[in-house]
Amino acid sequence: MCESCGTATTDPFPSPAELERAYGDWYRPAGDRRFAGFGDRVLARTRAALAARVDAQAPPGPVLDVGAGSGWLVDALARRGRSVTGLERSGHRPDLADAAITDLDGDWAAVVFWHSLEHVADAGDAVAAAARLLRSDGVLVVAVPDNSSLQARVFGDGWLHLDLPRHLVHLTRAAVLTRLETLGLSVQRTSGIRGGQVVIGWLDGMVGRLPGELDLYASLRRDSARAGRVSRTRRLGAIAAGIALYPIALVCAAVEVAARRSGTLYVEARKGPSSSTA
Repeated sequence: MCESCGTATTDPFPSPAELERAYGDWYRPAGDRRFAGFGDRVLARTRAALAARVDAQAPPGPVLDVGAGSGWLVDALARRGRSVTGLERSGHRPDLADAAITDLDGDWAAVVFWHSLEHVADAGDAVAAAARLLRSDGVLVVAVPDNSSLQARVFGDGWLHLDLPRHLVHLTRAAVLTRLETLGLSVQRTSGIRGGQVVIGWLDGMVGRLPGELDLYASLRRDSARAGRVSRTRRLGAIAAGIALYPIALVCAAVEVAARRSGTLYVEARKGPSSSTA
C-alpha cells in the first residue's frame, strides 16, 4: 500500500488462470441478467442516466467505454446518436473489442471508466492513455470504489468493493485526483453519490457480520450469476436482514458522503488544449 495516498495493489497478484476462473461465465452471464427482481431494470436506468450525462458534457464525437460489460452504456449512448466503442475482456457481443486502451489510437470526445479502472493492473497507465486519446475539450469520466472511504475502513477484508481477486488495484480519492491533475486534466465535478453502489456497500458489510454466514450481494444475484450455490434459507435470511438494516445503511451512507469519504468516487475531468499526457 502507498503510505501517502492509501492506494493498494492486490497481493498476491492473481495469475491469468486465476482471473479467468474469477470471472467465469457466471460473473456476467449472456444477456447481462444478473439480479433477481427489479435489479436489472435499475441497472438499465442508471446506465441511461449516465449516457445522458456523458452526452451532455462531452463535445461532439465518438465515445470510448472502457470495461463495457454487456454493453448497456454503449447501447444507451448509441440511442442518443453517439458513435460508441466498448472495450471488454471476452465480451459476449461482437461490437465489444477485447483490447487494452493503451493499444488504441484515435480522437475521442469522451472516455468512460465506469467501475472498470479497478480491474486494470496498470490503472495509472490506463488513465494516461485516456488523456492521450481525448480530443481538446474532451471529457474523462471515472467511477471507482474509494479505498479511503469510511465503509472500506469499517469492513476491512469484508468490504464488498474489495472484490478480490477481480479488483487488482484499490484506489483512493486522493490518488485519482492527483493523477488527473498530473496529466493536466481539469477536474470539473466530483461526487460521492453519482458513482452509485454506496448504500449496498454498507448493507452487504453489515449483513455479512451477522451470524449464519449471510451474503447479501450473492443473494441478490440470479442463480446463474453466482459463483456457487446459495441455499434458499440463507438467501431469504440475507435479504430479510438487508431490508431491516436498510435505514441504518442509508444513514451511514449519508454520513460518509457528507464527510467526503463515500464508498465510491465519481469524477468528470476535461482536457484543455495544452494538457500533458505523461
